[in-house]
Amino acid sequence: MNKKLITLLAGLCAVVSDLSAQTSIKSTSKATTAVVKTVPSKPKLVIGIVVDQMRYDYLYRYSNKYTAGGFKRLMGEGFNCRNHHYDYVPTVTAAGHAAIFTGSVPAVDGIIGNEWFDSKSGRTVYCVEDSTVKTVGASTSAGLMSPKNLLVSTITDQVKIAQNHQSKTIGIALKDRGAILPAGHTANAAYWFDSKDGFWISSSFYMNELPNWVKEFNAQKNPQKYVAKGWNTLLPIEQYTESTPDDQPFEGKLSGEQKPVFPHELAAQAGVNLLEVIRSTPYGNSLTKDFAVSAIQNEQLGKGASTDFLTVSFSSTDYVGHAFGPNSIEAEDTYIRLDREIASLLSFLDTYLGKDNILVFLSADHGVADVPGYWQSKKLPAGTTDGLAITNTVKDALKASFGEGDYVRADENNQIYLNHETLKTRNISRSQAFEAIKTALLKRPEVANVIDLQNLANATVPEYQIGYIKNGYNIKRSGDILYFLNPGWFTGRKTGTTHGSVYRYDTHIPLLWYGWKIKHGETSKRTNISDIAPTVADLLDVLEPNGTVGNIITDVVK
Repeated sequence: MNKKLITLLAGLCAVVSDLSAQTSIKSTSKATTAVVKTVPSKPKLVIGIVVDQMRYDYLYRYSNKYTAGGFKRLMGEGFNCRNHHYDYVPTVTAAGHAAIFTGSVPAVDGIIGNEWFDSKSGRTVYCVEDSTVKTVGASTSAGLMSPKNLLVSTITDQVKIAQNHQSKTIGIALKDRGAILPAGHTANAAYWFDSKDGFWISSSFYMNELPNWVKEFNAQKNPQKYVAKGWNTLLPIEQYTESTPDDQPFEGKLSGEQKPVFPHELAAQAGVNLLEVIRSTPYGNSLTKDFAVSAIQNEQLGKGASTDFLTVSFSSTDYVGHAFGPNSIEAEDTYIRLDREIASLLSFLDTYLGKDNILVFLSADHGVADVPGYWQSKKLPAGTTDGLAITNTVKDALKASFGEGDYVRADENNQIYLNHETLKTRNISRSQAFEAIKTALLKRPEVANVIDLQNLANATVPEYQIGYIKNGYNIKRSGDILYFLNPGWFTGRKTGTTHGSVYRYDTHIPLLWYGWKIKHGETSKRTNISDIAPTVADLLDVLEPNGTVGNIITDVVK
């Protein structure tokens, strides 16, 4: 073959080879560019969501009616801590909200219940009461609130401190305690719902006047618009197969109604404040979501140089549960609608900031017991008892043992507060009083155990319960004697349900993580409610709250 031709062919081959290599490099570069995703060094906005009274099983019980964008999105794109629990007693709203955001327990953070007896003043204290402040946004006393009774810092405080108070923190809930305790001591604002006029209000602890955007939001009269719709099921009622049929004798009624059945007309009646009734409907959650979105937009949360923090507590699930119980169509409809509200919030955040710029966690402040009447109808052991009858049993026992006297100051959170002055005057020891009370209470069939809170070393209860009791016992605020009821039992009315016990139905709640740096997956390892705050602190490289007792959940990070 001609030498010139051979040389020419060799050159052409080299050119083709070089072009192929360059194409390969470009293709590889494009492929690499396609898979490499830059994650911001920190999120622009952290959102802590609390669903009041959400038991863990609700994630799955109604899942066939959930949308793709709500709970399923949080689980499908985020991380699910399946075995998540409270590790103290009592499991109630104020204590739960405090524990989530402090990483602590009542023994340390001081929030031992929604209320407790104060031995110094001789009266019952509400968890967020504060007579030194004023209501902002209304003419009622509903704003005389602040976080002053919370003894420790919150993760919202710590994020703000770490950024030299350059960020914003806002707490929102229908309930004052659901807004105030999560927002912490350093919040820019906490807002809650005043049923008198249907306004979102605050306290002079945070501000002297409502921002204009809040005034404008209140002027829209959204509560009245929701009430005017009435409450019927979102889906055809025959599709609510996860619940008992409508109109059960163990379900409560909305104020002004004759029966606990759909449709709930929410009609104006003499003596009935429908702006209070709205709390016990799904519309309370809708109002909360609407207000949260307005807060994000008007406060420009996530748009500054620092990481902002928004806490949102959906309270209506608790009101509905107390009224109708977890087996009711009302409860199912409320969760189906809440799923759509969460989907709406996430969809808004997609456009507003984007998934990689937000860190979201969702949990609950406690679980809930099934309605005893429902269990009894299925031949399961359960019941309700009269709290006053238990208190009287205690008083009668002390009277029978030691004679007439003022021995008991209060009975709060299943805890007896003894009158130590009377015992001292009568030369009665605490142990003598305890034995008399224990003997009498254990004769009651619904009482499981009686514990001397100042002598836990000799308490005859399962080891895990001792830990729960210790975590819930604050030496300055708790009572002297704690009594447990049997599983499935509680003190209260015979319709609807409640919570507060050491049992799994009250302690097992969801924990979902979503967004910035959160991997997709799940774990069945035991996690505690006190683990949330230190995990957020670790993710954001800030110091955990100063009362933290929990651990970092390392599995959630990519």
